[in-house]
Amino acid sequence: MSEPIKILAFAGSAREDSFNKKLVKVAADLAKKAGAQVTLIDLRDFPMPLFDQDLEAKSGIPEHAQRVKDLMATHDAFLISAPEYNSSITPLLKNTLDWASRSLNKTEPAMIAYKSKVAALLSASPGVLGGMRGLVVVRGVLQNNGALVLSQQHALSKAGEAFGATGNLVDPKQQDAVQKLVDELIRVTQKLKA
Repeated sequence: MSEPIKILAFAGSAREDSFNKKLVKVAADLAKKAGAQVTLIDLRDFPMPLFDQDLEAKSGIPEHAQRVKDLMATHDAFLISAPEYNSSITPLLKNTLDWASRSLNKTEPAMIAYKSKVAALLSASPGVLGGMRGLVVVRGVLQNNGALVLSQQHALSKAGEAFGATGNLVDPKQQDAVQKLVDELIRVTQKLKA
């Protein structure tokens, strides 16, 4: 039996009661049940300055940015639940992805955190579109940096009503949609690793 794929899961939100944190946890739990090795992180635990090339030239990649980049580089796939801010990506997520794109030194391969990685995108929003407009931007950043982003994605609308007391999705159709996305992420990643 081959070793399980390694998935890094996170939400692009720092808010404690974030719908996207809840959604990515649901997806991460489903991936674990399907046999993947999942690392679920909270970007709030990795505070980093705004990306600044002058700061990078003077001090290098900040410690927390390097830690996230290392996690991305050592995992096979990503589960990212991305909130939509004003029809776009959150500043927290964009800053994290920008820092992760930087090379530690001239010998490190470019975009090591993204190359040969597979990403599945989710979003959750109290609105009727479920945050899907922001996913277009997240998709573009990941693809331009070298990741393979699944065409399938999941946008959870009316997220304020979507979760039960234990953080589960109350609608079986929503749960099934997230399960299908997770299954596809595992399937594609296993094929690429083979």
